[in-house]
Order: sequence, then C-alpha cells, then structure tokens
Amino acid sequence: MSQITLHKGDLPKGLDFGAVVAVDTEAMGLNPNRDYLTLVQLSSGDGTAHLVQLTRDFDCPNLKALMTDPKVVKLFHFARFDIAMMRKWMGITVAPVWCTKIASRLARTYTDRHGLKDVAREIAGVDMSKVQQSSDWGAAALTDAQIQYAASDVLHLHRIKAGLEAMLVREGRLGLAEACFGFLPVRAELDLAGWGEEDIFAHS
Repeated sequence: MSQITLHKGDLPKGLDFGAVVAVDTEAMGLNPNRDYLTLVQLSSGDGTAHLVQLTRDFDCPNLKALMTDPKVVKLFHFARFDIAMMRKWMGITVAPVWCTKIASRLARTYTDRHGLKDVAREIAGVDMSKVQQSSDWGAAALTDAQIQYAASDVLHLHRIKAGLEAMLVREGRLGLAEACFGFLPVRAELDLAGWGEEDIFAHS
C-alpha cells in the first residue's frame, strides 16, 4: 500500500527525494496563462508520494528549491505542460528534466498511444484510473479519490523511466531524447509567449 502525505503550501524542510524525483501537477485547466496551478505531486519511486496543495501566493521556497536543484532530475510525463505551469505561477525554470512522453514517442514508434495510462500499462504493468482527471483541483479540501489519483501519476514513473530508457539505449536514441529533454524549458517559454501551436522549425 502506498503512503501518501498531503502538505499545505509547501514541502517541509529536509525531505530527500534522491537523485531523481517524479513530479506531476494539477491545475484549474490546460491554459497556463489563465488556469491556476493548484497541486504538485512528488515521489522518490519508493512507494511514497508527497502532495503539495499550493496557495495562491505560491510561497513555497522548499518546493522551488527542489524543482531548480541542478543535482536532482525532475521526472515527468509530458513535462512541457508542467514546466510551463511552474514557470508561469511559481516563477521558476525547472531543470534538469526527464520526460517519459518524449521517451515513449522516440522509443515506442510501433504505436501512437503515448498517454500515461497506455505507457504505464505496457512498460510497468499498471492499470491507472483517469476518472478524477477533470475534477475541481482548486477545492479547499481534496477528496480521497482526488488524492489517490494525483499520487498514482507519480508513483510509477521511475519504473516507466527505467523501461523506456532501456528501449532508447537499444534503439540508439538516448542521446536524441536527452537533447529534447534539455530543450523543454525553452519549449515551455515558447508556449507561454504565444508560440504553442506554431512550428517555428517549419519551412513556411
């Protein structure tokens, strides 16, 4: 049984998530320039999860320090969105990062199903529920179902990373993936600045 701890406002001092921390966020919607960031979930991959229910002043120095620590890799699924949300609302540039969605797209070229639910099922053998995905994440008190859902999004990412990393090595694409991960903070800045849908690398 996973151990889930909910914190209000910030992480407590002294928590050690190791060299790689799995991270996910919940927000009031999918538009970083409009929709507030409300929750950040974290796991060290040991079956425990820490959830930080943010306040609207985003006064969370311990969480910000972890997200910007150059010695700790932040592991996401679809990091582009989470990095943009943290840039907009927390005022930080999250780095370094590792994204299982990009890794899946580069490694699992035999499928077009790269959502977390599909990747988790194939790589980690885990069936994840997405029932709470569109619930009210700005509520003062989160339901038990919301808390369980939010934690599930980070509890399995370390295993997924290990599986995808092995596939990337096998296919000779790990270096390409790592270059993409390094570009993600810039990609998030482009999204926030209005180039979310435009391919600036296209010829015309």
